[in-house]
Amino acid sequence: MRFGSLPTVGVDALTSNDFLLDVRENDEWEAGHAEGALHIPMSEFVARYGELTEAAPEDGKVYVLCRVGGRSAQVAQYLIQQGLDAVNVDGGMQAWEAAGRPVSDGKGGAGTVI
Repeated sequence: MRFGSLPTVGVDALTSNDFLLDVRENDEWEAGHAEGALHIPMSEFVARYGELTEAAPEDGKVYVLCRVGGRSAQVAQYLIQQGLDAVNVDGGMQAWEAAGRPVSDGKGGAGTVI
């Protein structure tokens, strides 16, 4: 599935081994996120790009998430332009939660997607 020329997948295609990048803002992340995801808000992304390149698997895909897929599409497109293998996650965290995937508040409790 593609969004224009942007590689896109649904949450059902993701496995626990996939590298997730969450680009939502801090309040959204704190309310609930996918366990193990790297969090770099879109508003800080260019300044913090090095954090991604350090954490991302070499020669691996980066699956980019936001709330519904708009911001993550922009960041995925940027990453592709930088030469990374990035994929937008269609439906974002709303689809993640709707699919029954675990949402964490980062404090050991269940989170929620806002």
